[in-house]
Amino acid sequence: MRPFDDPNVASAYEAFAADTRSGALDLRDLVFATAQELQPAVSVTEALRWGQPAYLSPKGTTIRLGGHTSARFALFVHCQTRLIGEFTSAFPGADRIDGNRAILFDEVGQIDPVRHGWLIARALTYHR
Repeated sequence: MRPFDDPNVASAYEAFAADTRSGALDLRDLVFATAQELQPAVSVTEALRWGQPAYLSPKGTTIRLGGHTSARFALFVHCQTRLIGEFTSAFPGADRIDGNRAILFDEVGQIDPVRHGWLIARALTYHR
């Protein structure tokens, strides 16, 4: 696991319920792995936004990870982007979606590095 640069982000993960933390940490790993696979690689800053771990890149839009009232954990994107609409067009019916803002997960096994990496890559490069 990649170490935390910001102790406040580490504390936010520690505050999650165990199943939320496990899923969010797996998504965190996917965010950093996806950023490194992009050509050219994208730098990612980890911070807290709206009390949740957030991932920002210079030409991207914010990705947040955390709990959700309808799922154990979720990957959130900015609701005023086209990201969720593009995702559901590319992968119809593949995931539970919360409007235009989140993909919902109930277990770590639902994370698909290809499908969810696709969304993460688009978020990290949204304004390119």
